[in-house]
Order: sequence, then C-alpha cells, then structure tokens
Amino acid sequence: MASYNFKSRESDDDEDDDHIEQAKQKSAEFRKLYLEELKSSRGKTTIYKPEQVEEAESEDEEDKAYDLEIGEDEDQIGPSVDFQQPVEDSFNSLLPMTNEAVFTHGSKPLSAISVDANGNRMAIGGYDYEIKLYDFSGMDASLRSYRTFKPCESHHIKSLSFNLAGDAILIIPGSAQAKIVDREGKNVLECVRGDQYIVDMAKTKGHCGMLNDGCWHPKFNYEYMTCSIDGSVRIWDVNDRRKNKRIIKTKNAQGKKTEPNSCAYSRDGNYVVCGCEDGSIQLFDHRKQFINPCLLGRVCHMSGGISNVEVSFDSKILASRGMDDTLKTWDLRNFKQCLASAGELYNRFPMTNCQFSPSDKLIITGTSTRPGVENGKLVVFEKEGLKKIDELIVSDSSIIRTLWHPKINQIFLTAGNGVAKAYYDMEKSLKGLTLCAMKPVKRKSVGTFAVEPQVFNPHALPMYKQERARKLSSIRAKERKDPVKSHRPELPLTGSTGAGGRLASHGSTLSSYIVRNIALQKVSQVKEDPREALLKHAAAAEKDPYWIAPAYKKTQPEPIFQPITDDKDKNEEEEEFKIPWKKQKQDE
Repeated sequence: MASYNFKSRESDDDEDDDHIEQAKQKSAEFRKLYLEELKSSRGKTTIYKPEQVEEAESEDEEDKAYDLEIGEDEDQIGPSVDFQQPVEDSFNSLLPMTNEAVFTHGSKPLSAISVDANGNRMAIGGYDYEIKLYDFSGMDASLRSYRTFKPCESHHIKSLSFNLAGDAILIIPGSAQAKIVDREGKNVLECVRGDQYIVDMAKTKGHCGMLNDGCWHPKFNYEYMTCSIDGSVRIWDVNDRRKNKRIIKTKNAQGKKTEPNSCAYSRDGNYVVCGCEDGSIQLFDHRKQFINPCLLGRVCHMSGGISNVEVSFDSKILASRGMDDTLKTWDLRNFKQCLASAGELYNRFPMTNCQFSPSDKLIITGTSTRPGVENGKLVVFEKEGLKKIDELIVSDSSIIRTLWHPKINQIFLTAGNGVAKAYYDMEKSLKGLTLCAMKPVKRKSVGTFAVEPQVFNPHALPMYKQERARKLSSIRAKERKDPVKSHRPELPLTGSTGAGGRLASHGSTLSSYIVRNIALQKVSQVKEDPREALLKHAAAAEKDPYWIAPAYKKTQPEPIFQPITDDKDKNEEEEEFKIPWKKQKQDE
C-alpha cells in the first residue's frame, strides 16, 4: 500500500483547522486498518507499540503510544502507515518451498501418500501395486526406500494412512478388503469380505464392492473407516476382525444407495463426512446412530461426484474437491450455501484431494494435465474467499495427491508419471527431509582381501601340477562323468539277495515274486485248445480216480461229452435254430 504524508502540526501553526481535523480522521482510519492487519498476521511494523495502543483510553494517550519517526521529510504528520509486505507476499512466506526432493517410484501414477504424525516415516503407493516405505532419520541424500512390497497382489493402491501412533498403516486397495500392516510392512490383519448376494448392506460383515477411500480416527488408534462402491461407509475396530463395528448407508435424493467416493473425520472425531458420487455431501454425528445425516447438501458439485472432502483444523470449514473441476469451501455452522468456489481446476483422477495449511489460512490442491496443456500445477488459495495466491508448475504430469504436514511443515506431492516430490525450508521446516537432505551418500566399503598368486610350473610332478584353465563346456563334460558331482542315482542290485539294507533287482516281497514268476514269464506262442487240454487227462482220471470220483463211486453218472463236429455241421445246426422271421426274410 502507498504511504501518505501530511504536514507537521509543529512546523505550521497557522494552518486551517479543517485541514487538521481531516488529517486526524485519516490518521485514525489508518490506525484501525493497521490493527486489523496486525491481528491477521499480514504485516508487522515497528512504528508503534500495539500493547500501548490497545490499553489507551483517550486519543491523547493513544497519540503518545506512537513512536513518531519523521525522517528528512518535515512535512509528515501522524504515524507512518507503511505496510512492509503486500498481502500475497505475506502468504507466500508461509510456503516452505525453498528446497525440493524427488522420489522415483516407477512409471505409473502414484495415487496414495501418507506421513506419520511425527514426520519420521513416509509411505507411497500407486497403480503399479507396490508400496515403498521411507525412513527420514535413517535415509541419506540418495532418498532410497528401506522396504518395497506388494500387499494386494494385482490391485492398485488407492489410499494410505498412518494411525495416530504411527505403528500401523491402513491400505485401501482396489479390492473389497482393506489391509493393515505395521511400519515394517508385515501384515497385521485383513478385513472380511461381505456376501454379495445379500441386498441389505447392514446384514453383511464387510464390503461387497471395490473400496474408494479410508482413514484412521484422529483420536483413537483402534478405530478406522472405509467406504466402498456398495453404497456403505463402515467403521471398524482393530480388535474385532470378524465384522465391522458400525455402518453408514449413503442415499441419493430418490432414496436409493449412492457411492461414497471419499470419507473423512472431523479434527475432533465427532463427525463423519462423506462425499458421494451424485455430488452430495453428507455429514453424520459420530456420537449418535447413523440413521439420517445431520447436515446434507444435495447439489454441492455437478456431475462426476466428489473426489475428496477435508475438514479444517478448527472443525468449522469444510473443503471439497470435485470432478467438475472446482474447489469449494463450506461453513459447517451454515451449510445451505458454499462460502466460496474456485473453478478451472481440471481433474481426471478420482482421488485428487485438497489440504489445509498448518496455519489454517491456506488451501492447496493439484490439477491434472488437460489435452494440449503439458504441465501439472500446484495451486494455492486463501481459505477466506478462495482467492488464488500462487500457481506453481511442479511437473509435466498430473498432480494427484497433495499433503501438507502440520508438524514438520513440509509439502508432499504425487504425480501421474510415477514421481513424488517434497518441498521444505531449512528454516521453517522441522525434521522430516531436513534430517536426510544434508547426509552424504554412503559408499560401499571395498574391504581388504588377499589375492593368492598362481604359479605356472610345466615340469612339476603330477601330484603338484596345476590344471590349466579350460573352457566351461569341457569342465562340465568332465563333471558329468563323475558320479558324485553329477549326482547320478544308485544302480539297482543284481542277484537274488540284497545288501546294505537295499533289496535286489526283483526284491523279496510277494508282489515282486509274482512279477518275477508270473507276469514276466513268456507266453507260449503255440495256440492250445482248452478242450483238448482237459480231455487228455480223462483216461488217467478214469483209471485212478482220487479227488471226486471215490466219494460218488456208487452214484456217479457216466459222463457224456459232445462229439467233435466239423464246420459244415455247425453251419447246418445254426440254420436249424434260426428265428422264423429271419428265415422268411432270407428266403425273399
């Protein structure tokens, strides 16, 4: 703002009284403006003492509280109202963006990022199904992760969240089952899957469709929340793995279920906010039964739904990011109409979010790359009125996730090209990346080792002679002939008896005896008539009956055998026994 100069009262006593009164009024107006600027922390000056001005009871005492510093210009009268910083510069001073760090994850979009409450560890996940864990205190300037794992096989990661203690990570994949792992990446539990054939979602134990979002309770380490495309928001307890604790059913204007795209707790944990597919925002009281929403906005965003909802630190303002390329703020005390709206923020990812600054005065969000626009941007807005303060070109790809950590005062971004970036200031930021940014990269120690010299002596004795290096194929051919190195199986024993606990080639069991004596016998090539084989013993049986005939000697009838017939006789007999209708058919 420009500075105003007035004539001094001491130098010119004969001035008109009207001019003096006008100067006093303008001076009082500027004093009020300056006090307002001081309260909002938009600028500070050292021209007067604000404590003395607030305690002053009269105008004379208030004038004494000012430290008049009139320079070379003797015509100046009253306090100099010179704002040292413009409003936008004061807000830019809150951005910790003097230094940058780049984390390379892969080539696919990064859709999830989270940093624990103390700012010591970070987790990044994306469309490549992998999650990488980083430890700022144990990391050097190379920014390498200490653990990489795939928790959900072929499902991409939609959201990650550290709990309040920082010892557990909630993973929201593209499946119907959320997972919890510890800070080392080991599985702790997996939510149960609901029955997809049950219509009432309250009757199932878990989600039946793909998950969209999830988060931990801001006050309790054992409670977390998930939302799914099955039209339900479920609250879980870590100690009960069999089913969800409570359930919220989101409904549209027709009373049918609608998909919640995003869910969040208020900072005090008393309210649950849901951003739905139909563009509505539904707020439920966590202390009551989840029957009807206590606050409801039906047409908060246009077609496409809401990609993220975020509650301010004072739990009074709600920010919503929509798929209709807008960012809006809402007053939870008067939810009928939005406070402010900002447009032209292109968004094509269903998990693009917005974040409040630690001072609760700014809101940041990212934009996607539109066809014909090459760069993704980080846009900074003032919370009151959503006035655009700054627009930073961060990457040549879309900006999906943004995170402004309230404790370490550092900004983290994820892009669509598999790169995550972090911004910090060595003076304004605490811990986090400041711990590892100045650490030198560790070099691998070569170590000490002794090289054994090789002596070639062609005239040495055979037992001391060293073999020359040969080709690998010849070495393997020689090892193949060695039964020990080639691991050749032992050959079966020959003979009737075994040795060393091993059986002979045929063994000594009943099955081996049958195989040896019966199955392996050669079948005779000569065809023998079974009738002739039996009748050749008939004469011997009549002369010396031994088995059956003595018992029935008196009552045994005389056996009569069928005589041998020729082939002609057989054909005649067959014709005699033909069926009459067959004979008639043949005669015709």
